[in-house]
Amino acid sequence: MIQARFDLAYPGFALDVDMQLPAHGVTALFGPSGSGKTTLLRCIAGLERASGGLLRVKDEVWQEGKLFLTTHQRPLGYVFQEASLFPHLSVRRNLEYGWQRIAASERKVQLEQVILLLGLSQLIDRNDPSSLSGGERQRVAIGRALLTSPSLLLMDEPLSALDTASKQEILFYLERLHGELDIPVLYVSHALDEVARLADYLVLLERGRVIASGALNDTLSRLDLPTAHLDDAGAVIEAKVAVHDEAYHLTRLDFSGGNLWVSKVERAVGSVVRARLLARDVSVAIAAPHGSSITNILAARIVEIQDEGADRVSLRLAVGGGQIILSRITRRSRHQLGLAAGMEVFAQVKSVALIA
Repeated sequence: MIQARFDLAYPGFALDVDMQLPAHGVTALFGPSGSGKTTLLRCIAGLERASGGLLRVKDEVWQEGKLFLTTHQRPLGYVFQEASLFPHLSVRRNLEYGWQRIAASERKVQLEQVILLLGLSQLIDRNDPSSLSGGERQRVAIGRALLTSPSLLLMDEPLSALDTASKQEILFYLERLHGELDIPVLYVSHALDEVARLADYLVLLERGRVIASGALNDTLSRLDLPTAHLDDAGAVIEAKVAVHDEAYHLTRLDFSGGNLWVSKVERAVGSVVRARLLARDVSVAIAAPHGSSITNILAARIVEIQDEGADRVSLRLAVGGGQIILSRITRRSRHQLGLAAGMEVFAQVKSVALIA
């Protein structure tokens, strides 16, 4: 586990957190601007010192009582919003900067491995980092951080300065790193789509405090949290590629709650993928639908209903195997159908976004 406790006060803002996080996978720190995400990351990095703070990473104590390891003493990598490459060094020498400072016997990540994972082979001999695109610079910055063989990788909104195409490019490489490197990542973001695509564990921050934390979908599907009321609220499920229907160019995904048909994905049968079901794309019927163009229909039970303003309600639905999805419908539909917690219904999924 990663155990962190910080109490830090500024004029008009205070950070007060006490949390335990898994020391594996990607943990997203999510919240609106001013919620304390970057301040918390800086405390973990040792760039801010909280009085009475505590930080344990696996079996290592980085801060406790009078003990305070400075940033350079902490085995971490840090990726900022801006790539901040050394302008006087080539791409190769930027990558080697941290790698050469780690004893060969302690290197957990190798140079060629990073070049391959981040697709840097075409960039490695470039002498002028300023000639790289924003996405290319950020890939090099991520590689440089990884080559310090960190016990923990910190990423502070690494995509916020990039255009849409560059973001999608970086997300692809971050997914590869997630699957192939056993380095825990703390990922700061205020973009729910990034969190849904990358995170395993989610920490929600508001006004300097942790208001909730837990496994990604368990947290995203809680109606008492602000994430369930965003326009792009929804559930994230892991599913297995079951079959490809070549005639209709479709793929069937199987998961604990049933199966879903999506546009054909270029993944081998048996591959595990991540899909996102937005609440606004899930409607509800009280009888099994017939003669509908919607082919993804799941038997479900209403767990919870919550009003959202004057016109909408959100529903928390349990489908087979305990999987939770969300639905957002009008209050009029709720009353016409007589919906209530505990009812057996059918969830009609109008759209499924394959995100990883």
